[in-house]
Amino acid sequence: MNTCQTLYFIAPYRVELREESLPVPKEGQVLLESVCSAISPGSEMLLYRGQFSSLKDCHDSVSSDLSYPTPYGYACVGRIVAVGPQVTQDLLGQLAFAFHAHSTHVLADLDELLFLPAGISPETACFLPNTETAINLVHDAAPLLGERAIVFGQGIVGLLTTALLTEFPLAALLAVDRYSLRREAAQALGVTASLDPAEPDFYEHALTFLDGIGADFSLEISGAAPALNDAIALTRFSGRVIIGSWYGTNNAILDLGGVFHRSRITLYPSQVSTIRPELSGCWNKARRFVLAWQVLQRIQPQRWITHRFPFERAAEAYHLLHESPETTIQILFTYE
Repeated sequence: MNTCQTLYFIAPYRVELREESLPVPKEGQVLLESVCSAISPGSEMLLYRGQFSSLKDCHDSVSSDLSYPTPYGYACVGRIVAVGPQVTQDLLGQLAFAFHAHSTHVLADLDELLFLPAGISPETACFLPNTETAINLVHDAAPLLGERAIVFGQGIVGLLTTALLTEFPLAALLAVDRYSLRREAAQALGVTASLDPAEPDFYEHALTFLDGIGADFSLEISGAAPALNDAIALTRFSGRVIIGSWYGTNNAILDLGGVFHRSRITLYPSQVSTIRPELSGCWNKARRFVLAWQVLQRIQPQRWITHRFPFERAAEAYHLLHESPETTIQILFTYE
């Protein structure tokens, strides 16, 4: 076979698989045949809906300068089927992770790949980017012994973040999501409570678990811009709100004239493409990936895969995410 297929976002609510020439690896390169890849229900759905903002960001090459038509995605696992000059043949057949758009084949420089450790399945490895993001969020939140915390959004990044926070000796940990499937998944992790923000008494209910004071820190990773107001409202005096969501063009009016103004609350943006400056002396991307593999082995996030779609049915997967997000947590494309 001399061709491959790559998924392109071509317009709002439209994707297509395009036939392309099968690339031949050059010096220092390898060719992977994809086994599975994970849809990002946050950033990919912004692109699917035409709600992405134009970025010129040297720190994030994956999401910079997006425009239609474009391939997109960053969680692909494949098996090496060809190697270029100066690359050892011993790599043939090995499994590797690539930050690459959804495609039946991936051409990559050898140093761009992350090889799967023993005991990590391809499906588990698809969660590597979101696990790295969850680690970054926890590093940015910097939890302290006995603090009270609340996590808004229990999609896959939210669940991974919540799972990590359950390992800390916190006084209280609340999970918030509007979908019951995700609230149940969070509750199974052992949180103090898993709440629906649409409930009429949501604020009062949440405060009962926060000793009537509020959270010492809140993480907003729901992707819903209005949730940032909820995070501010439930964060205590001198608390901190860590913002991990990319809202795209979905702007919201923030209520900064009430409790926020007098409460000395810190709003801290968290983005995985860089390391928090205060940690950069001892942490780098390589160390964070080592930790991410360990977290994957410990948490086993493949339990949150709700759907697997053959790659040729990709359009159905995005339609499902758009029309019925309440039925999904993580969707994978399969290629074998």
